[in-house]
Amino acid sequence: MRGPLLGGTRPDLGWLIARPIAHRGLHDAAAGVIENSGPAAEAAIAHGFGIECDVQLSADGEAMVFHDFVLDRLTERQGAVSAQTAQALAAIPLRGSGAPIPTLSGFLDLIGGRVPLVIEIKSRFDGDLRLTRRAAEIVAGRAGQPIVFKSFDPEIVAALREIAPAVPRGIVAMNDYSYPDYAHLDAGTRRAMANLLHFERSRPDFLSWKVVDLDSAAPYLCRNVVGMPLMSWTVRTPEDREKASRLADQMVFEGFTP
Repeated sequence: MRGPLLGGTRPDLGWLIARPIAHRGLHDAAAGVIENSGPAAEAAIAHGFGIECDVQLSADGEAMVFHDFVLDRLTERQGAVSAQTAQALAAIPLRGSGAPIPTLSGFLDLIGGRVPLVIEIKSRFDGDLRLTRRAAEIVAGRAGQPIVFKSFDPEIVAALREIAPAVPRGIVAMNDYSYPDYAHLDAGTRRAMANLLHFERSRPDFLSWKVVDLDSAAPYLCRNVVGMPLMSWTVRTPEDREKASRLADQMVFEGFTP
């Protein structure tokens, strides 16, 4: 790659940027293949694509493969994911599919190291590291499989340096955090996230940046000066794909098959 990371060593992530990464698996709701499901993972594997998934914490401390904090959008149930045990969640079918909500452990069993897996640790930015610790514990038993962690929360990425030092970790970021999920964060924190002012503390191994914001200083410098692999998310249109191919090393895509 193009340069040292703050004078330290960086893992070889050539495998991570070799093939496109299917956002929450290669899902197609119209065909009954739902995001973050076993069938979506199998569809991605069939094409040789890497898989990006999200994890949430169950009431009994298990890491579940699910994007939202609540069940409403993706199932016929309502309420917080964190209010349900892993057993109860695993019995809830995803809307439009008979597929259940997977545990992270079961998801890893299914993938079996056949393609790279990018695990996004969801966060409420409240300092709670239970999900991070549980995900790291599960991944620790998968030595040799192509797995990385990422998160929007720089404190999680920083904590992973201690909790799972052998697993590459990345920060997910964008230029503008004026979304409801970040409304409780003060302006200084949002500015620090947009400009990677936590960089010395979080020390990510790779960067995943919002595709429409790729032509900005932070991702440019990380890729071209620091030499850090740069992903782009979420690529959905030909315009997105052209921008990602020009300004990034990899794309996290959905809605089409590259």
